[in-house]
Amino acid sequence: MRHAGGAERYVAQLRAGLAAAGDQVRLLTSSAGTAADGTADEVAWGSESLVAQSVLQLANPSAWRRASSLRRRFAPQVVFVGMFANHLSPAIFAAFRGLPVFFAATDFKVVCPTFAKVLPSGATCEVREGRACLKSGCLSPLHWLREQPRYALIRRALRGTARVLACSEFVRGELARNGISADHLALPVEPPGPAFRRAPANDPTFVFAGRLAAQKGVLPLLAAFSRLRRELPAARLRYLGDGPQRAELIDAARAPELRGAVEVIPWQAGPRVEEFFRDAWAVVQPTRGPEPLGLVALEAIVRGVPVIATRNGGFLETIEQGRSGLLVGDGDDDELLSALRSVASREAFPDHRLDSALVARVAARHSLSGHVTSLRALFAEEVARRPTR
Repeated sequence: MRHAGGAERYVAQLRAGLAAAGDQVRLLTSSAGTAADGTADEVAWGSESLVAQSVLQLANPSAWRRASSLRRRFAPQVVFVGMFANHLSPAIFAAFRGLPVFFAATDFKVVCPTFAKVLPSGATCEVREGRACLKSGCLSPLHWLREQPRYALIRRALRGTARVLACSEFVRGELARNGISADHLALPVEPPGPAFRRAPANDPTFVFAGRLAAQKGVLPLLAAFSRLRRELPAARLRYLGDGPQRAELIDAARAPELRGAVEVIPWQAGPRVEEFFRDAWAVVQPTRGPEPLGLVALEAIVRGVPVIATRNGGFLETIEQGRSGLLVGDGDDDELLSALRSVASREAFPDHRLDSALVARVAARHSLSGHVTSLRALFAEEVARRPTR
């Protein structure tokens, strides 16, 4: 993807973890994104053009050719696919027919054409993909017609070709609602670096880290923070990320009542993110609609930082109310303000830290070594089920 997020970081972690376990790994990506910061072994042609994507998302010949070539030259025992729907198309599965194929469901794209599982009204969509997408107004008639063959190919691939692994129980349930069987496998979270030490700031300091897009609730967060500043003028808010609402966010942050209190910082690589978690009183993730998992929230928790997030989707599995964070109503700006106020006034998490036993438990559940061990066991199981060639 153009804007690297949690799913992209997961692929990078997994690649390193499998290599450390002694496996040989090759990475195929699309040229439409960052190509894994130039580290991809194979790059299929892709495009950010909506016109080109209307064809490439249905069938990407370049992806099929690259994958087929890689299969011949590398002779993989196992294929692991993620995020194919935007740029590589279902064609990727045809290239690996006959091999054990796993698909990592880290978002809703394979069961939701809009990606978000959110209706035009702002409510969470609770029906399966299909005619309901047209009736609800999520898709125009032309867009809906275009998606029919693509989603037929996606369903065929995920129901008959790949073993599907969901990043959360919530995602597993959404897949099941659409007739796709999946197993839940907890994703790994990068542990704190050796130099990381918590040092909460003297004044209330909040951090948002992620894609600067409407779905992530970046502007409603700014509005709630502006209201908080009227009560606590010393409060500070930092945004760390890039995305389509970046310019609008910067412009809104220039309001007189917010001057000097809000920073908008471009996305940073792994160790740099820790610098922004170091002095935070809380990390805020006010996603509109369900979050598939919420890796940023987990990254904060394993560093002992409380989280304020939406009471929806994967956050319900990753955040323990009152213990590792505060959950607020989806789209409830008053409840978001109340949570910010609770942390800023020291009513919640007065020392701005999380219980060490809780942090250790979450870190163990989402360790890279544990994830790689579990995944390699699944790989071996699928390889053993197939005849030796």
